[in-house]
Amino acid sequence: MKIALINENSQAAKNEIIYTTLQKVVEPMGHEVFNYGMYTADDETQLTYVMCGLLSSILLETKAADFVVTGCGTGEGAMLAANAFPGVLCGHIVDPADAFLFAQINDGNSVSLPFAKGFGWGAELNLQYIFEKLFQGEKGQGYPVDRVEPQQRNKKILDEVKKVTHVDLLTILKNIDQEFLKTAVSGAKFKEYFFANCEESEITEYIKSIVE
Repeated sequence: MKIALINENSQAAKNEIIYTTLQKVVEPMGHEVFNYGMYTADDETQLTYVMCGLLSSILLETKAADFVVTGCGTGEGAMLAANAFPGVLCGHIVDPADAFLFAQINDGNSVSLPFAKGFGWGAELNLQYIFEKLFQGEKGQGYPVDRVEPQQRNKKILDEVKKVTHVDLLTILKNIDQEFLKTAVSGAKFKEYFFANCEESEITEYIKSIVE
């Protein structure tokens, strides 16, 4: 699995601890982590949480990533922004139980974590346990056992509903503020990671015209 990490500007200083913890947990499972930044609070490219939502959609829709880890101060704004775009099913994760239940019941492809609220002593341990529960085993198996069938059925219904309630990403990219889009895809490692992993599509071609 290709896992993308995206940090917005208010919590960019914590990128290294998040990235290191994520790598430590998932690489032994056979997953690969791509750190799209922000890397420090002083990065030239300043990503807002809304830009993180757009970038999440771009990565997932082009299959440049299979899963996105993002967040903000509370995790709420980044979660709302991510779910505003097509192809993203993002959960708000505070603790390991949230991570396990989201993975097994909701079977989403993105999570948003609070990197300021409650991020104190032992924060790296909480991150570690969250990532362990989030990525262990096969997702979408349901919990508890007697609720598996309706949970899996409702997940499929939600996926179909989201296809109807969102316009396609290419239309969004063409109509959204172009400076906003350019900033979202101008991170230091974006071109290196994105074009090496995305699948060829109209979305990819449009992104090329933006970043070149």
